[in-house]
Amino acid sequence: MEAILQLIPIIAVFGLIILFFISFTHFIKKLLINSSARTNNANEIGKKLDMLIEQNEKIISLLKEKK
Repeated sequence: MEAILQLIPIIAVFGLIILFFISFTHFIKKLLINSSARTNNANEIGKKLDMLIEQNEKIISLLKEKK
């Protein structure tokens, strides 16, 4: 009976250690996913800005030709 009572805290500590590693792995995985999503979003915004700059340059060149 005494041996079982001594095992309970040891099992609890090992359970908490396992839970820590599972949680930490999940946290890192979420960070990587969010970082990837932000990078993709920034790339899309950059492409849209490039398109706007090109359109603006075309408009400016057409306005200069009309003068």
